[in-house]
Amino acid sequence: MSNKLWDFINLHNGEEDKKKVLENVTANISFRGSNLWILACAIIIASIGLNVNSTAVIIGAMLISPLMGPIVGAGFSLGTYDFLLLRKSIKNLLIATVVSLLVSAFYFYISPFKDVQSELLARTSPNIYDVLIAFFGGLVGVIAITRVEKGNPIPGVAIATALMPPLCTAGYGLATFNFSFFLGAFYLYTINCFFICIATYLVIKYLKYPASATIDPKNKKQIKYSISALMMIIILPSFYLAYNLFEQKKFTKAVDGFINSEFSNRGYTVIYKKLNYHSNPKKIEIAVLNKKLNKEEMDMYNKLLSENDIHNAVLNFRQDDADLKSEILNEINKQDASISEKDVTINNLRIELDKYKVSEPGLVREINVLFPELKDISLGKIEKYSGTDSTKIEWLVLYKLSNSDKETDKVKIQKWLAERLRVKEVLLLQDPQIK
Repeated sequence: MSNKLWDFINLHNGEEDKKKVLENVTANISFRGSNLWILACAIIIASIGLNVNSTAVIIGAMLISPLMGPIVGAGFSLGTYDFLLLRKSIKNLLIATVVSLLVSAFYFYISPFKDVQSELLARTSPNIYDVLIAFFGGLVGVIAITRVEKGNPIPGVAIATALMPPLCTAGYGLATFNFSFFLGAFYLYTINCFFICIATYLVIKYLKYPASATIDPKNKKQIKYSISALMMIIILPSFYLAYNLFEQKKFTKAVDGFINSEFSNRGYTVIYKKLNYHSNPKKIEIAVLNKKLNKEEMDMYNKLLSENDIHNAVLNFRQDDADLKSEILNEINKQDASISEKDVTINNLRIELDKYKVSEPGLVREINVLFPELKDISLGKIEKYSGTDSTKIEWLVLYKLSNSDKETDKVKIQKWLAERLRVKEVLLLQDPQIK
């Protein structure tokens, strides 16, 4: 039973020849010629995607980026104690990193749009989850590289580990002299590089790739200790950032609950809300549409904050504020600018349907009174065509005759309807279904 289970999970099944794998890895390390051009193009594409907040463009840049090559090469060289390959991998990774930073910084420097978009912001505060994504993404990547059948994990690894976007975000930080953005994004890039490398190292050791040269056991221990120390140095800040993110979300949730219970649920409309978690004390700014507060009421609400587990925070009310109106208008304009193509299409369809909509609810009753010989009346609008040209929308009235022998004066009915509907022409047709 145990042998069957081992065969089921054994990574040696379907393994590619080790020499061939190392040749492929070595070939993908260098950034010269076409690889350098592909890297530069990927940087520009990723920077544009971050600039216009397009997830699809950013994913495209991740897929064509060749940055994984030297990182995987570094992991292989550590696993096989090939220090010449390690030196080459690190050298090429540094070249690629510097080129990426310079190109992305130049793009953002000349770009007229320097607003901080959500895609940029998402790559400035890495945490322990990014460590896990990089490590397990690296595991998938190296397992796929060492298979005979590569399958389709490689594109997924490129998207999940996301090397190019944080590097371009760091370039944005340099271009705008926003060093907190630069440090946060470059830290995320470092996490991704290091833990992909470590995942590669562990798989290579597990698969028992032959060492390129004999090495002293003491040196082996030094390598392991160095890797462990670097892991701790890189992981510890991510734990702090993850804890900080958790506290921020907890604070935001508590503030939302407080505003709902004290204002929204009591019939007051909150038209503006802004939180600043990183200030000391934390700042909460709100504006209420239909309530103007005096100083005593403001002090009362500030006291209520601590009772709702919102500590070290100040609640400021924006009222009689000249800048508030412009801030709200800016938010509305941002939302209007983000209307999707689907919303535009729906709106155009509504306009088109309104041309054919019948909004005369009392018309049928009037026809029944004036012309009782007509029954089962249907109203609609049609567009008349003359050759290839269409004319204006016309009214169509479809009817059935009652059993009455009374003659129907079609001309009279048409004239009345045209006058009643204020149109030039009305088409009056008898339902052909009637016998």
